[in-house]
Amino acid sequence: MAKSVEEQVEDIFKEELKKLKVKYFTKTEPINPSIDNALKKGPSKANKDGGNFPDIKVFLETQNQRPIPVMIEVKGLKNKLIKLDKSKNIDQSTAAVTGYAVNGAVHYAKVVLQHSDYEEVIAVGLNGYKKPDGSLETEFQAFYLSRNNELYPKLLDDVTDFSLFKETNLEHLVDLLDKVNLSEEELEKLKKEAESSLEKSIQKIHQSLYDDVVLKPLLNTDQKLYLFCGLIMAALPIKDVANLTPADLKGNKSARNNDGLTLYTRIEEFLKDRGTPDEKRQIILNLLGNIFSNEKLYKPVNGESKFKTLFAQVLSDVIPYFNSRLHLDFTGKIFNKLSEWANISTDKLNDVVLTPRYVTNLMARLAQTNKDSFVLDSAMGSAGFLVSALEIMLQDAKDSISDQELLKEKIKKIKSEQICGIEILDTIFMLAVMNMVLVGDGSSNLQHSDSLTTTIDFPATVFLLNPPYSADGKGFNFVEKALSKMQKGFACVLIQENAGAGNGGIYPAKILEKSSLIASIKMPLDLFSGKASVQTAIYLFEAGKPHNADNLVTFIDFTEDGYTRMNRKKSGQDVNLRDTDDAKGRYVELVARVLNRKTSTDYYTEANGKLIKDTISLAGNDWTFSQHVKIDNKPSLEDFKQAVKDYLSWKVSEIIQRGDSSLGK
Repeated sequence: MAKSVEEQVEDIFKEELKKLKVKYFTKTEPINPSIDNALKKGPSKANKDGGNFPDIKVFLETQNQRPIPVMIEVKGLKNKLIKLDKSKNIDQSTAAVTGYAVNGAVHYAKVVLQHSDYEEVIAVGLNGYKKPDGSLETEFQAFYLSRNNELYPKLLDDVTDFSLFKETNLEHLVDLLDKVNLSEEELEKLKKEAESSLEKSIQKIHQSLYDDVVLKPLLNTDQKLYLFCGLIMAALPIKDVANLTPADLKGNKSARNNDGLTLYTRIEEFLKDRGTPDEKRQIILNLLGNIFSNEKLYKPVNGESKFKTLFAQVLSDVIPYFNSRLHLDFTGKIFNKLSEWANISTDKLNDVVLTPRYVTNLMARLAQTNKDSFVLDSAMGSAGFLVSALEIMLQDAKDSISDQELLKEKIKKIKSEQICGIEILDTIFMLAVMNMVLVGDGSSNLQHSDSLTTTIDFPATVFLLNPPYSADGKGFNFVEKALSKMQKGFACVLIQENAGAGNGGIYPAKILEKSSLIASIKMPLDLFSGKASVQTAIYLFEAGKPHNADNLVTFIDFTEDGYTRMNRKKSGQDVNLRDTDDAKGRYVELVARVLNRKTSTDYYTEANGKLIKDTISLAGNDWTFSQHVKIDNKPSLEDFKQAVKDYLSWKVSEIIQRGDSSLGK
């Protein structure tokens, strides 16, 4: 077995740093309290508490005092520079971060970013090995991690040695770093990975609750939802207040001084810090009160309360996703995972089915959501549509407004004035408020009421909805009311497909009196994979323009959307939702086809029968794709020729079998 030359490699690169006059810090040498404490607090490479010791550390500071810590890990065997996982990401498993240089350096960089105030870190992997001729071969690879890029390691192609760390070269290094941004593909990949990891973390925590013989009968599904959301809020940062840690939960048994009360007080402060209106803050606190005062949860067993155990799990396994800027529908994920373990108390009519994020995003894009949109969801569930719309609106604002003061004001207006959601169910409304609070909104425009009887004073230009299918017109009553109030804009609705084929009552015809049907999209039957098995369609409308009988509507058969879905309860999204046939490209093409834009793929065309342009009647009963498939019964010349061939073949075969000698006469 080859002997490691790690010490030699380390000495070679330390000597290089000396020649460049770049100050470095050894494994146990402190840099500053912030970095030192971060390395001490963060989980080690072996996934144990604290104790991180990079082989070499560097602290770069530019002329304008921009600080950039550098974490360097050294290895000394062939093929020990870097290890990628199956998804071609830098493997962060325990074996990889302990055995490979780049993987270890990236681990340290993430620890610094997650446990200190630094915005960016460079991770450098150094490796070396003896060649057959006895000479030493060295390897160098650098990656850039930043909060703006969601801690995603980006390879620095131009950094092939330490020369750019030299003081006179730092400005050039900074220029390189400022050009490193996540592509749309990388960002979407991060979101999917985050969703899958979040689901697995939630599942792991809930499994511990489910298996606990004492707690299993103690909390119903709704209470588990509230408990998780409460623990998350207690763990998130509050301005000018130290973060809560498991060590702050002392296991006191007093009814007036216990872990539950500590957490509850923290949640109250968090909601005030986020600007949650008094009324909504009180709704949340009322629902959480009974849970966090539960004696069986705050009294310690073997020195530790159940609250402390769960809080520590949430802090390590879930909170990192909330500290990112991905704007995922977090409480929707929590709701979906927990509902797999128990029946939802309010789900008597199969109405509480949360729309997958990739579908809410699709519908927000179909409705042409932008920074100036006013977005309404009148049956909002956990606010998944509003989260997707918010994400698009904020990104559009960032892309189009360069003045930072104007951008700040616009973002504030988007969050506080340009989104509105209404929900009647207590449990679901609670989740929606939490969802919007957790993604950074004060939830000022979320209403706990019946949208069918409430006057909606909101100038909506985008309406997004997945209505309860048991409502009148299979939910089209919600659509008709909202569209009757909209002066302009678009409505995108996910609904049972047959609601547009005569089962929507009086509402489809009434909708067409004031709005135009733009598109009808037949969705995959297994869209809700295990949670509902109804054929759905997306209907897109333009508000304020009565439908003309001569208008052409775009019908698309989108049942083959590129995804393969499964329903394994103990698996994450990476297993239950897999892109097996260019799903991303198909969703991009769908939006382009509907909005009459250029597309680079041809999955859905009139030529292959997946797209149809046709008119509809004003009765509102012929909106489904299958109703517009034309079957041509008129025989063609080729049909006639084939029929003659088939007949002659049959006749000859029959004569041969009879041995008929008349053949040829």
